[in-house]
Amino acid sequence: MPDAPTGPARRAPAARDARARAAALVRACHTGPTVVVTTLCTALAAALDAPAGTVLLVLGVVLAGQLSIGWSNDWLDAARDQAVGRADKPVVAGAVTPRELRTAALVALAASVVLSVPTGAAALLAHATAVTMGWAYNLGLKSTAASWLPYAVAFALFPAFVVLAGPDDAVPAGWLLAVGALLGVGAHLANVLPDLEDDAATGVRGLPHRWGRRVTGVLAPAVLGTAVVVAVAGPPGPPGAASVVVGVVAVAVALAAGTAGLLRERSRWPFRLAMVVAALCVVALLVGGARGAAV
Repeated sequence: MPDAPTGPARRAPAARDARARAAALVRACHTGPTVVVTTLCTALAAALDAPAGTVLLVLGVVLAGQLSIGWSNDWLDAARDQAVGRADKPVVAGAVTPRELRTAALVALAASVVLSVPTGAAALLAHATAVTMGWAYNLGLKSTAASWLPYAVAFALFPAFVVLAGPDDAVPAGWLLAVGALLGVGAHLANVLPDLEDDAATGVRGLPHRWGRRVTGVLAPAVLGTAVVVAVAGPPGPPGAASVVVGVVAVAVALAAGTAGLLRERSRWPFRLAMVVAALCVVALLVGGARGAAV
């Protein structure tokens, strides 16, 4: 009878399993939104000339918070995703278990709170509230007519956290909060478009589901386009040429997305173009160099 493998031969499969589990956790964290929100907040901190230590702190806090929201979503939705055969979900494919997702989400949540302590009480409260909104959405608000509210509050508070975390006693400008809220609502409307039928089949009845695909497909780019206009026109003083160009392009893409949503209800183009408008909103914020974001 051959001897059981020892040493490196035994460790190799374990190492492969660990890498596969880590890769599954990365996929389950909702990588796209996590990267976008973290990058936006970090870039905004840099644009506000925050010290390098503060920029890194913002990166760590926001990343941990976004990981907790993404992992909690896949943990809490595991049974629902299984029911509709969402094989793209690592938990449905068996690459990670709901228990592992729950543990990862809670650890990331705790880390986001601990890391935000050095940013001060006001910044900590802003970020903690934003993350709470994300968890509230996952825990049930997604199935109500108020499904838009967590997105509006959280996306307004993310840039507020960045401003409050800075070394000065600055507060976020009203236009910045408005851009965040509009971006959040528009992102919510666009994000659910690909999954409206699967969501409805498992009892999710958020505001976009009640409106239907055509109305949501038109309103998503309209709200996002409005966010870009506010991002360009909101800061004090005349906007720069680059900001104007971004704004014009964003409005044109938003009109194309809304037209596609109106004429081709089942097309994926309203979603794709709405995502382009959302990206242009981020660009508009950064091209303006966060001018007037803090007062």
